[in-house]
Amino acid sequence: MSLTREQVLSELRQCADPVSGQPLTGAGLIKALTVEDGAVRFVLEVSGAHAAAYDGLRETVEARLKVLPGLKKLSVVMTAHSTPKPPPDLKLQRRAEPAGPEKVPGVDRIIAVASGKGGVGKSTIAANLACALAAEGRRVGLLDADVYGPSQPRMLGVSGRPASPDGKTILPMRNFGVTMMSIGLMTNEDQAVVWRGPMLMGALQQMLTQVQWGALDVLIVDLPPGTGDVQMTLAQKAQLDGAIIVSTPQDVALLDARKGIDMFNQLGTTIIGMIENMSTHICSQCGHEEHVFGHGGVAAEAEKLGVPLLAEIPLHLDIRLAADGGAPIVVSRPESAQAAGFRSVAQALIASGHA
Repeated sequence: MSLTREQVLSELRQCADPVSGQPLTGAGLIKALTVEDGAVRFVLEVSGAHAAAYDGLRETVEARLKVLPGLKKLSVVMTAHSTPKPPPDLKLQRRAEPAGPEKVPGVDRIIAVASGKGGVGKSTIAANLACALAAEGRRVGLLDADVYGPSQPRMLGVSGRPASPDGKTILPMRNFGVTMMSIGLMTNEDQAVVWRGPMLMGALQQMLTQVQWGALDVLIVDLPPGTGDVQMTLAQKAQLDGAIIVSTPQDVALLDARKGIDMFNQLGTTIIGMIENMSTHICSQCGHEEHVFGHGGVAAEAEKLGVPLLAEIPLHLDIRLAADGGAPIVVSRPESAQAAGFRSVAQALIASGHA
């Protein structure tokens, strides 16, 4: 007989919130509960204002659930939300820096791949760049921090759940010479991640510090689009060596890219360079070249900022098919013209000491 959601909830009702005395389910502490094929996963969201009262609660909950018949795997993530505070200073000059950025153990350098808006191919760039660096002999990690739209498991052809030898550390997945971790490996492919800011920040910190990355020359972080909690948390908690901004030549995309650049400037993060994606399209039938989204906008912006234009990546069917097929173009067709741009970026990063 398979384990059911109601069985899990029934046990959780027997555990009391140390602060309110209510059952954990009634106190609203249980979030994102999933019960599937004997695997139970949920977030235990407690109040940061009473953190001391919750010492040992996760161990108590785990001990109670581990005796359930049919349980094969248990993952309980505990995170804390803070009490309400006055509205933040949107100019960021007075943002709190509780501990300051720290190095991730074993990781020499961290590079963020970012975009101002979605749909510009940032994740495709990150996956191909990671594989290109691995092909150049670098020890590479890829952290898929795009929590709401994790796509790296599909692009790198990785499936299954990461293991944990002790319930605290997480063993990442690996393919094409790239060590990879993604929130997409912890959820179902069609399951939405409905998390508030504190839960996002807690998940990012866990993926940075509790994953056994091993010894890496460079960790590529695929950020979500925009200028939100994940970007700020990464810049404040980890020692970022720089950011690569991805944009299409389209004016609307460039407007948002400028906002992303301004955010990194305010956070004190170096802009390594820019990549123009979907730069040009060459018809496979007649060979005619056309600039579907315009051309040269990213180059002009890079020149204005005084940063390198790292590459102009074409809009090509093979790049999309390779990503959807689970083997990026630099892996499936490394000598192709479509892979050349990614390889040149990887070589430039190594030559400049960024990777």
